[in-house]
Amino acid sequence: MTFSILGRCKTTGRLGMAISSSSPAVAARCAHARAGVGVVASQNITDPALGPKGLDLLTSGLDADAAMTALLDGYPHTEWRQLVILDANGQSALFSGGQTLGVHDTAQGLDCAAAGNLLANPFIPKRMVAAFEAAEGDLGDRLIAAMQAALEAGGEAGPVHSTGLLIVDQVSWPVADLRVDWADENPIGQLADLWRLYKPQLDAYVTRALNPSGSPSYGVPGDDR
Repeated sequence: MTFSILGRCKTTGRLGMAISSSSPAVAARCAHARAGVGVVASQNITDPALGPKGLDLLTSGLDADAAMTALLDGYPHTEWRQLVILDANGQSALFSGGQTLGVHDTAQGLDCAAAGNLLANPFIPKRMVAAFEAAEGDLGDRLIAAMQAALEAGGEAGPVHSTGLLIVDQVSWPVADLRVDWADENPIGQLADLWRLYKPQLDAYVTRALNPSGSPSYGVPGDDR
């Protein structure tokens, strides 16, 4: 019921992921990232606690493979989980338990990794990786391109209804955390539109947090800067 792409921008060091599902508010449960550390997708029959735990393991100095091993060591419900870990160096680790739903697969690429379950076909994660590697622009542009490629390749076995984009960069909060928590039609297209709206303002929102006196105008009535 889910497909996701995790990625790193080698130029900026930004980390992030995009995800979509037939269930509501998928990004709220499945997307986890920490600036300078890595990204964790916890999906299939989701345990959201695995995301922060995975990030803590990366923070301790483990790479993606070692973090995955430690995360699953002694964990009692591995068979129901599908996990992807991408570390700050762009290395990835993948896991799909024996109870992963329907047609499922994973794929690794340069500074990226993808996974999905209940897919229309098993080739979708590879198409997502290829699209991410081929795309140009900001990390968000490349993640969106991978999601659109997944749809073009068939997407889920049924329609998707929610999606999200999460990006971290240098500060302790996400610089982008955009979600379409439910849409009857085309949530990924709506997310792409939202990203195009938000992208030019992203740096300004960081400036407002770090240096409010030097922040740009809000452009709303009553703001005369």
